[in-house]
Amino acid sequence: MFIFPRAIAAGVYEMGVETLRAERFTVQSQEAVYTHPATGSVTNYLKIERTQKNNIRTADEMLEFASMYQGKLMVNTKSGHAAVSIPTHSIYDADGGVVPRVLLVRPQKEIRIPVKDLESSTWKAVCVDAFVAGWSKEVDTLPKFTTDYLHLVTGILLPIWKILPQHNSRVFRLQTSNGQKILGQVVNAHDIQTVREQLGLRNQLLSPEELVKLVLNERYTQQLPGGVTLRRSFVANEPRIELVNAISLAERLLAVGCFTEIINWQKRLFIPVSDKASAILAAVIEILG
Repeated sequence: MFIFPRAIAAGVYEMGVETLRAERFTVQSQEAVYTHPATGSVTNYLKIERTQKNNIRTADEMLEFASMYQGKLMVNTKSGHAAVSIPTHSIYDADGGVVPRVLLVRPQKEIRIPVKDLESSTWKAVCVDAFVAGWSKEVDTLPKFTTDYLHLVTGILLPIWKILPQHNSRVFRLQTSNGQKILGQVVNAHDIQTVREQLGLRNQLLSPEELVKLVLNERYTQQLPGGVTLRRSFVANEPRIELVNAISLAERLLAVGCFTEIINWQKRLFIPVSDKASAILAAVIEILG
């Protein structure tokens, strides 16, 4: 009856362990954060780069999808991007009124928006040929692979169990591209900074590339130097990388690639959502000090 706690203490207990799969896993960094005084067993904090093949549907597949789910073929007259709009569940507004919504399916993302917002936007219903042209053009420019990062705590976990998020205690295994087998608890995006600080890694900021991906894909918020907040915002139903409380530095930040926009009579500052976002964010962090 002592196998269970001993296995946890040794970091080898594997009941319910899920195997993570990808095209490639590469260990970017490994930091020892705890050493058991009696056994010398070590707890490590690993940052792992994960490369996955993008599942991008063709225009023909989307035509079939639209036919199956009563979808409408749409093209954004401003960007030229295509989407399929299908009915989705409604929500209630503050007064208890029903707000009908649609699901807008794009090549790499889906968003739910009120019908009235769609009707007043630059998204317009189009014929099959226009949809196919818009969808295919965007798909041709998309990368075939996506890279993101995983953060894992591995090794002996029991002595630091209270530090780890209790709402997400699942253990995963993976194998790196060089054959290394890793077993540990994944730290999700919203817990990364807290866990790092509690493990004594508070002075090590996440990389600009990782921050961009977390902000856009995981709704991650990061406090930057000088009281500036990095966060994801939506403008006209499109995700933006916003710098909050940074408008006083607008002139310097514009010079490194940021841009401003007046929304509801308020000037706001953004980092372009593009392949240059990481480099621009790196320059922003350097300016903020």
